[in-house]
Amino acid sequence: MKSTPKGMRLHIGLFGRRNVGKSSLLNALTRQNVSIVSNVAGTTTDAVEKPMEMLPIGPVLFIDTAGIDDVGALGEMRVQKTRQVFDRTDIGLIVTEAGKWGDFEEAIFAELQQRHIPFIVVFNKVDVVQPDPLHLERFAKLAVPCVSTAAEKGEGLLDLREALVRTVPEEFISPPSIVGDLVPSGEMAVLVVPIDMEAPKGRLILPQVQAIRDILDNDAYCLVVKERELRDALDRLNRPPALVVTDSQAFLKVAGDTPDHILMTSFSILFARFKGDLSEYVRGTMAIENLVPGDRVLIAESCSHHPIGEDIGRVKIPRWLQQYVGGKLDFVHVQGHDFPEDISSYKFVINCGSCMWNRREVLSRILRCQQAGVPCSNYGLTIAYSLGIFERALKPFPAAEDIYREMAPAFLNHAH
Repeated sequence: MKSTPKGMRLHIGLFGRRNVGKSSLLNALTRQNVSIVSNVAGTTTDAVEKPMEMLPIGPVLFIDTAGIDDVGALGEMRVQKTRQVFDRTDIGLIVTEAGKWGDFEEAIFAELQQRHIPFIVVFNKVDVVQPDPLHLERFAKLAVPCVSTAAEKGEGLLDLREALVRTVPEEFISPPSIVGDLVPSGEMAVLVVPIDMEAPKGRLILPQVQAIRDILDNDAYCLVVKERELRDALDRLNRPPALVVTDSQAFLKVAGDTPDHILMTSFSILFARFKGDLSEYVRGTMAIENLVPGDRVLIAESCSHHPIGEDIGRVKIPRWLQQYVGGKLDFVHVQGHDFPEDISSYKFVINCGSCMWNRREVLSRILRCQQAGVPCSNYGLTIAYSLGIFERALKPFPAAEDIYREMAPAFLNHAH
C-alpha cells in the first residue's frame, strides 16, 4: 500500500487556526512525528503530507495545513497554500480548541459546505476545557460529526478514526473503473505505448500501469505494443479486440492503423472520465471552434517535470491547436497545484490527464472554470479535436458521443 499512487488515496485535510494542535493530532493519528510540534504559533509553514494505510479505509493521504489565521505577507502566502488544499480534500477536519470556535472556524465550515466536502469538527485539548454545549447541539442538528480529543495524551483518537470511517465518500469505497467496464471479462484490449524521449527509462507511465491493472482486475487481458507494431499485432489476432487505447500523441497513426469497426480512444480520455467529468470536458472542448488567433489559453499540468524535446504540453498541443485555429494563440503554462485565482482572461483551459491528482482536485478545477464561464478540456480531448478524430475517440462512451452530436451543428456553423 505504500506504493499506492497519491492520486488514488483518500485525501484528508486538517484545517484550523495556528497552534490549535493540528500537527499534534496528525502525529497522534499516524503514530509518527510527521509535523513539527511547537508552542510557537505558525510552526507549520507549508502543507505537510503523510501517506499511510488506515484500516479499514485503505490508502489515505493526511494533509496538515498552515494556520488559516496567519498574518503578514508571509502569512498570506501560507494561507494561500492552505486554500489550495481545499481543492483536493475528500474529507475535512476542522480542528479547534474547545471554547474557541469563532469566525475563522465558521469560514472553514462555510468553505467545506459550499464545496460539498464531508467534514468532521474536532474539538482538541479537551483535557483543558470542554466544548460549548450550544456548539455541540448546533452540529448535531446539522448532522455534522463532532469528536473531542486531547491529541498529546492520545485521547479521543479511536472516536476520530471511527468518525472518519463513517464519513468516507461512497465514490472512494466503490471507485469508478478506468477501462474495465469497456472490456468485458475474457476479452482483450490493445494498449499502444510509444517509447520516445519523454518515456521514463525502464518503466511505463502511471496511466498505462493503472489501465493494465484495471483490465486484470476485471478478468480481461491486454496486449501492449508500440505504435509501429500495432497494425501487425491486430493482423495476428484471430478476433478483434474490444478496445484499442493509445497515448494521445500517437492518435493519428493509431487511428489510421485501427479498423473503423474497432473502438479506439486514448489514456487521457479514459482519465477524463476516471478523474474528472467527461461530459463537461466534451462540452468545453467544443469551444475550440470559437477560438481565434490572439486568444489566451491556459495549459495546466499536474506534474512538475522539466519539459524535454517535443513536450506534449509545451510543444505538441500548442502546435496542433494553432494549426486548427489558423494562427498564433497566447499560451500560459502552470504546473503542480498552482492555478490562477482569476481565469476570466482566458478563452480556454486545458488540463493534463491528471493521473497524479485525486478526482476531487480535478472536479474543483472544472467547477472553477464553470464559475468563471471559461470552457475547459484535457490533453487527450483537445488533441483528438485538433486532429479531426474527436467523434471516433468518443465512440466507446455513448453518452459523451451524444453530447458531441447534439452540440456539433451549432458549433460547426462557426467552423474556420
